[in-house]
Amino acid sequence: MRLIDTHCHLAAAAFADDRDAVAAAAQAAGVSAIVVPAVDLASFTAVRDCCRRFSGCAAAYGIHPLFIRHASEDDLAVVREWSCGGLGAPAMPVAVGEIGLDLFIDDPDFARQERFFVEQLRIARAADLPVLLHVRRAIDQVLSHLRRVRVRGGIAHAFNGSRQQADELVKLGFKLGFGGAVTHPRATRIRTLAALLPLTSVVLETDAPDMPPAWLAGCRNSPDQLPGINATLAELRSMEPTELASETSANALAVLPELRLPD
Repeated sequence: MRLIDTHCHLAAAAFADDRDAVAAAAQAAGVSAIVVPAVDLASFTAVRDCCRRFSGCAAAYGIHPLFIRHASEDDLAVVREWSCGGLGAPAMPVAVGEIGLDLFIDDPDFARQERFFVEQLRIARAADLPVLLHVRRAIDQVLSHLRRVRVRGGIAHAFNGSRQQADELVKLGFKLGFGGAVTHPRATRIRTLAALLPLTSVVLETDAPDMPPAWLAGCRNSPDQLPGINATLAELRSMEPTELASETSANALAVLPELRLPD
């Protein structure tokens, strides 16, 4: 069984002390590929170095909406350069990300979030790359911008919207990422949605070190937990875990065409 973790912050400081062991455990658990997104310019080099070090890791470069307040307009030029494989990037990244909008936080300058999001969509369009979306309580706003600035699709990470919003994202070429949330029995709405969506629209993720599955509540998440997430979702969909792993991995490879599985 070969799994793809489409969203894991393996380069984060939370893994500084045992990153090699975490990567080895993921590989041993059957996680063949890990997409490692940046969140700000300070993380670009760490993401690049992580993807150079570990086979199966692939980079995405972008500025996360929660880090926009510390970013400058000049940072967008760096996103553009790294998204074209420049400035020492190991290879062409698989996506621009993690980018998006967040209305969960009390942000007095949401317009700044929107400006950076739109500019990064334009970067993705120019580079012909998909995007990794962060969306919290702002799906309709994100959809509005995606209709204006068409990109080649991507992944709506940690999707937690309605079926109608899911369908609209799928129409725009997006897959929907499901992770630890589907393992929590009380998350009935997201579990129902994950069970009923067309299988072709579903990909798996951990968002490690965040969003731990139910059995790790309150603890650090890690990419070796993906088989358990896969098993839970397979049960919700009345499928065999091996079949779900195969289908979701194919979906990930389809939406991230630069992603390669190691031999």
